[in-house]
Amino acid sequence: MLRMLTRALPVTLALSGPAMALDLDAMTEAERETFGAQVRAYLLDNPEVLMEAIAVLDQRQADAAAQGDSAMIAAHSEALFDYEGDWVGGNPDGDITVVEFMDYKCGYCRRAFPEVKELVESDGNIRYILKEFPILGEQSLMASQFAIAVRGLEGDAAYKQAHDALMTMRADVSEASLETLADSLGADFAAVREEMESPEVARVIAENRQLAQAMQVSGTPSFVMGDQMLRGYLPLAQMRELVSAQRDE
Repeated sequence: MLRMLTRALPVTLALSGPAMALDLDAMTEAERETFGAQVRAYLLDNPEVLMEAIAVLDQRQADAAAQGDSAMIAAHSEALFDYEGDWVGGNPDGDITVVEFMDYKCGYCRRAFPEVKELVESDGNIRYILKEFPILGEQSLMASQFAIAVRGLEGDAAYKQAHDALMTMRADVSEASLETLADSLGADFAAVREEMESPEVARVIAENRQLAQAMQVSGTPSFVMGDQMLRGYLPLAQMRELVSAQRDE
């Protein structure tokens, strides 16, 4: 701790007797105790110094995390932005790509759902990618299997309908509720149910999970916005600010 303070404090402490170098290893035990007492006294008289140092440390850590995220995004850009197993919406030629890792049983995903939809639709220049990432149990897994199976059998438009319905569905995810949903989509539930257990559906979920692990994504919702990552829910206004900041870079 004292080593950190000798680097962080913008002061020179006058010690009794001959001047000492601030090399703690070269100090005697008595000199270290004297120095520590003077540091403590200074901080008690000037507590704002600690707040300034903490703010600098927080900013450095945030900058390092952002640089690490950017490096991870660059390393996994193909899997993030061009994976054939993902549904792509919004503007396919948009200048910003937003990727969302989501789970149908996640409360914050449900909270973010209308706000992300509003962000994409009102902006008009965002390419939006959904990553099926079921991590909250059997119902989450069944819901993702259903959505991916519908996409494989019925196409992107049917997938988006299924996704939206699953995001807003109040009932538990079950055979009965999924059959009702399939009927509303005009899909053959027997065929969908069989496809849910297919190797292709399993592959999409497994590869999304592998990507999430590589990207240090452990919760939902998590977003990639351009070259930045957002882990967790963020209100619409702040998402718009992040998109605007990406465009300004």
